[in-house]
Amino acid sequence: MRRRAMDRTVKGAISVLALQVAAIQGGVAPAAAVQQTGERSVSEHVASWVALDVPPGYEGRVTPALAAAMPGWTADRWGNLVREVGDGDLHTVVACALDEPAYAATQITDDGYLRLHRIGRGSGHDLWDQQFEAQQVRILTRDGPVTGVIARTNGHFAAQHREETSVTGPDDLWLDVGAESAAEARALGIELLDPVVRHLPPWVLAGGQIAGPSAGARAGCAALAALAESVDARASTRVTFVMSAQEEFGWVGLSSRVARADHVDELVLLAPGADARDAATVSTVRLGDFGEVLEARGIENVIRFTPDVLSPGSHMEVVESSTAEWLYTEAGAALGHVVDELPEPTWVTAPAQPDPRQLDRFDVGGVGATLRDLVEIHAASGHEWEVRRYVLENLPAWARDLAVVDDIGNVTVAAGPDRDTTVFMAHLDEVGYEITEIGADGVVELQRLGGALNTAWEGQTALVHFDPPGTPSTASGTGDDMAPRWKRMSLAAAAPSPPLPGVFLTRDDADRRDPPGGVRAWFGVDGQELRALGVTEGLQVTSHKEGLRLGTHRFVGRGLDDRAGTTALLRAIRRIDPGALPAKVIFAWSVHEEGGLIGAAAMARRFGASTTRIFSIDTFVSSDTPLESPHFAYTPLGSGPVFRAIENSGVSPVRERDRVLGIAEAEGIPLQTGLTQGGTDGTTFTYWGAPNQGLSWPGRYSHSPGEVLDLRDLRRLVDLVVAVATAG
Repeated sequence: MRRRAMDRTVKGAISVLALQVAAIQGGVAPAAAVQQTGERSVSEHVASWVALDVPPGYEGRVTPALAAAMPGWTADRWGNLVREVGDGDLHTVVACALDEPAYAATQITDDGYLRLHRIGRGSGHDLWDQQFEAQQVRILTRDGPVTGVIARTNGHFAAQHREETSVTGPDDLWLDVGAESAAEARALGIELLDPVVRHLPPWVLAGGQIAGPSAGARAGCAALAALAESVDARASTRVTFVMSAQEEFGWVGLSSRVARADHVDELVLLAPGADARDAATVSTVRLGDFGEVLEARGIENVIRFTPDVLSPGSHMEVVESSTAEWLYTEAGAALGHVVDELPEPTWVTAPAQPDPRQLDRFDVGGVGATLRDLVEIHAASGHEWEVRRYVLENLPAWARDLAVVDDIGNVTVAAGPDRDTTVFMAHLDEVGYEITEIGADGVVELQRLGGALNTAWEGQTALVHFDPPGTPSTASGTGDDMAPRWKRMSLAAAAPSPPLPGVFLTRDDADRRDPPGGVRAWFGVDGQELRALGVTEGLQVTSHKEGLRLGTHRFVGRGLDDRAGTTALLRAIRRIDPGALPAKVIFAWSVHEEGGLIGAAAMARRFGASTTRIFSIDTFVSSDTPLESPHFAYTPLGSGPVFRAIENSGVSPVRERDRVLGIAEAEGIPLQTGLTQGGTDGTTFTYWGAPNQGLSWPGRYSHSPGEVLDLRDLRRLVDLVVAVATAG
């Protein structure tokens, strides 16, 4: 299949796609200018169809519920969605492709992972399989969708994977469903051959374009649904609208419908997306086995409309809302003999699909709800304001009164008598990106903030975030000034404008794993319009994220490093009586950890020399995944928190290590110990004479969008922090 290079793809998106043709004053219309139908824009209607999960061959698990929610539609035995209107001898069929590329579970391993293989030919895009890595997915079981995440090598173990340069294929994928055994996976309702699809929301770019898997094909289904509404009461002859099952296998669902119909006189196809828009009459001899059926039914040609899309076959295939309107108009014109005059379309929203099933015991010890709140906040290094506000607002009253925010944005709460000071520190930031340049075409150049894995962001959703008005700059701070204004502003800051959605651009030709030169993003508008919307250099860019239940006790989301540490400190401080502390304890939340331990270094300058010991509450990057060697860092999830005794930047003294192990044993807290790669905030304190030690939880797939932990480990980590803080 012919592919365009990334630069050429972007230029094509800007110069060719239909929304550009309708540009205002030479710029692309922003989201507010997109045509509205009722309370929703055309783009939002189309996006609802793109978001549907319909794997080939399993349409029957989805279409009955869709039909029940769509008046006039039925689900047939082949998995098609069908609506018949009008009457008469002439019978026209109009069809779109309802299914999307998917995988099937082909093995359930002894340790509870699923292995996958494509259903049919799958997408032809070079990076289709690779861009599943570290992403949340849905396993469509008989009883409903179950959450999973595709495993990814730990970002902190990059040295071990330096030689792995090949693009990931389908047989390289491991699916983590939060199970510890094959029996646990089956207890979630998972069976062999269950289909697996991406977990993605409806996605409308700032310019009004729609992105997602098979966006072009689903734009055809949105147009078909609107056309069925328009034709229903006006049809002078018989029309059957078919959202076809198994287009993946050559329109099998549609072919079956046509083969068993009493007769069909003509067929109009709304095809999946391609590089170029096309309207053509196609001979049935070019349609393979489907064509043989048509020929046997006396149909020699079909009318086919192909929408133009950006990056066809990718996860973030992009289609213009105006392309859906073009499909509606062209297909309607092909029905000129059916209706005298085609009205303006009444766009239809696809029925909502069920959320992933949630089991009991999710909110283990209260940590689940807090963690979900924190995970769903976006805060790359230097943009931590919202997490800081959450921390301040959720401190107990005594701690909020004592909280200090310095001029770089660190938060500290000190309590207890002034001796033998112990510091517990988590960090507020996460990995992400920052805009360095805005091109005339609207493509933004990005720099990484921390160790973000480019391969896990390329070709995914993108969001550019605005900081609240009046937020002090962290770039000019040193951390040496205790600045009450930070605390006041953090608690009272006005909400900024909502983030602008876009896409991280993808290579359409790829012969190696990593994108050369990093990743870039596009938001559907040109540079002038992007700036008019308030976008400037220095803003953070992240991706859509959700914190989701995984299995019975596990949790998946981006930013567990270090939202889990923040959760542990917040839950621990609520259980502490400051008047009963035997020595001074400082609870601290740092900024800029992923950017080089900058916030922690500022705190070390301020009180490092008077600190006896510091505990970094941060991830223990575990080799408990099938993609890592267990020869080091092997700490199984669910077996308890971890004492991070050795890391790249230091080692805990044996006497301090024994002290913590003794406290844990006395309290009955299971505690794993180990060595892992990476460094933590407390390293900055070691140079001032305070040993750094990690109190951690074992985590999988570090620095990726799909980090995983076990909530039982996090709950026990809270117990451990309380026990160490209150020990004599």
